[in-house]
Amino acid sequence: MMLVIATQDYENYAAHEGFDGSFRWKAKGGSMYKVTGLPKGADINEIVAQVRGQIERDDNYFITSIIGYNVEADDYLSDFEQSQLEYEGEIRYKEPTIEYGSLVDEAV
Repeated sequence: MMLVIATQDYENYAAHEGFDGSFRWKAKGGSMYKVTGLPKGADINEIVAQVRGQIERDDNYFITSIIGYNVEADDYLSDFEQSQLEYEGEIRYKEPTIEYGSLVDEAV
């Protein structure tokens, strides 16, 4: 099983020529981060808290926020990945992946 974390990105269009203190946020899609190699009985909320710093961003130019998450089968493909398979026959641009084992290694 894997944890899939959905994000929403926003870009500050007022900062295209450099940040002058103005904000004009525009939604720009997002990603479906995959946390793979989860052990049985893993505390999903705890794992989301662990990876939040690797996923979210908030500055004067760009914001990425977690908007939801759920557990999926190991063969889960996002809509973006599925459409690549359907239309191009291969996945050339995979969703970002975090291996659970790397989280455990960092904690030690």
